[in-house]
Amino acid sequence: MARDTLTGGRIRERRLIAGLKQADLARQVGISASYLNLIEHNRRRIGGKLLLDIAHVLGVEPSMLTQGAEAALIETLREAAADAVAVAAEVDRADEFAGRFPGWAEVLAGGHRRIASLERTVETLSDRLTHDPQLAASLHEVLSTATAIRSTASILAETGELEAEWRDRFHRNLNEESRRLAESSKALVAYLDESGGDDSRRGVPQEEVEAFILARGHHFATLETGQDEPNDLVRDAAQLTSPAARTIARDVLSAYCKDMRAMPLAAFLDALRETDANPLALAGIFNVDLAAVFRRLAAMPPGVPGSDAGLVVCDASGSIVFRKQIEGFALPRFGESCPLWPMFTALSRPMAPIRRRVSQTGRSAMVFDCMAIAQPIGTAEFEADPLFQSTMLILPVKGEDATGKPVQPVGSSCRVCTRAGCHARREPSILSEGF
Repeated sequence: MARDTLTGGRIRERRLIAGLKQADLARQVGISASYLNLIEHNRRRIGGKLLLDIAHVLGVEPSMLTQGAEAALIETLREAAADAVAVAAEVDRADEFAGRFPGWAEVLAGGHRRIASLERTVETLSDRLTHDPQLAASLHEVLSTATAIRSTASILAETGELEAEWRDRFHRNLNEESRRLAESSKALVAYLDESGGDDSRRGVPQEEVEAFILARGHHFATLETGQDEPNDLVRDAAQLTSPAARTIARDVLSAYCKDMRAMPLAAFLDALRETDANPLALAGIFNVDLAAVFRRLAAMPPGVPGSDAGLVVCDASGSIVFRKQIEGFALPRFGESCPLWPMFTALSRPMAPIRRRVSQTGRSAMVFDCMAIAQPIGTAEFEADPLFQSTMLILPVKGEDATGKPVQPVGSSCRVCTRAGCHARREPSILSEGF
């Protein structure tokens, strides 16, 4: 049912909530009860002064009668219906449900948002427990020390007669290992406490670099204007606490400057308008490779076409070496990604640009255009195989553009992907059987 035909139903629901009889409301706005009855059953259109009078008597904004619940609430209800695969919900009546029962609609939408938030938390924690190198090292230290203490204690308990020298040595070992266990346990707890509420955790060089770039919105205005050099930004960055992180950041900024010189910002913005942000056309205008165009598009200032794009770069092993997050497309922080991403397909077809329309399984169900290309990096050498790097640009598809083309379903990683019957699955999903 169209939204503009539901005004009568909303008037009826608001009247009942207010405890007014139909005749009372009709009398207060100066119309007959029979005419109001036709309006409430959506058999007469309403607008102008009469709508304003009814809204005033009911104590609501006129927009609540004409528009009903907000579009965001309707969209959330539709997402909830799409995720309820075991039950066929009346998606076409979501607007009517929200208009007639706004309280229940908010409860349902809030529950859906809460479930989505918990699933993201499970995904993050699972990813972290499986692949976080510092957490793995800390747990290994705790377990190794506990094993050493258990071994020493068993020797003391099972050996009847020990020379005083050996007994003292074992006691000393127990004391030292106990201290070591206490220190490693405190370090583990401190690490978990420090990183529990901070997505940009420290301790891993790649994460420090990501936090450094994210803090500047992936766009370095002072580099564009020539006010700073890469070394200046790296030296003054509070996020870069380790030599390894500073080295990686310096390499990233050097590549940024190289792209910036090949595609100056002012000229690139003009070309964006002329080509409607077509990467192939931009590569031809500036005589650069596609990967450079992808990187430049993802580094645009806010409000410019491409500034909302995501970017992922991986090496020939499939390890992600650079990422720019985009809403609705989950990028694992650690470990393996979905092998169905076009970025990995590009590795099997070097130098061939690939474009796919994809949608990640999950509650957002957003659609994206992914463009990828694998290109050799470094200097060519005789008798040496080229090293390839794959770059993937992720562009959100909005509105009517999201329909009409085939969409390939993909995931983020197998462990948190609910897609059934996937031929690319490496391991069962922890979400497949629920909680």
